[in-house]
Amino acid sequence: MKPILVVEDDPNDLELILISLERCRLANPVVTARDGVEALDFLTRRGDWAGRADEHPAVILLDKKLPRLDGHDVLKAIRKDDELRYVPVVMLTSSRQESDLLRSYELGVNAYVVKPVEFNDFLQAINDLGMFWAVLNEPVPRWPSMSARLATKGK
Repeated sequence: MKPILVVEDDPNDLELILISLERCRLANPVVTARDGVEALDFLTRRGDWAGRADEHPAVILLDKKLPRLDGHDVLKAIRKDDELRYVPVVMLTSSRQESDLLRSYELGVNAYVVKPVEFNDFLQAINDLGMFWAVLNEPVPRWPSMSARLATKGK
């Protein structure tokens, strides 16, 4: 099963997300990153993640406001990378600013979800996200690699 990558720096929000995903009873493993740099290290198999399996996440739940590298910068890097560009990214944030919403979609986010304030609403939102992206969504095929297929398509 493809992992779910959760990129969240707030320990309370991270705990709620993990509890919610556990309650979904998804078989997907959950990987966490505490900032944008750690997320990109995981995705590009650098540093501590150099030996991880060559499989991209089923979905990335990405906070907007992160230390070292914010969510928009992470999203921009993902969409520029030929191997990562089709990985679904959900911006999961507390920001209701229209400029953040518009910027996220301009950069290619698949969904923008404002974190609910109420506990049960938060749990339900994460449950819905987990079920949709990890179970219901049909991902882009990976074999042969997407970049190889695109390169040969024009020939």
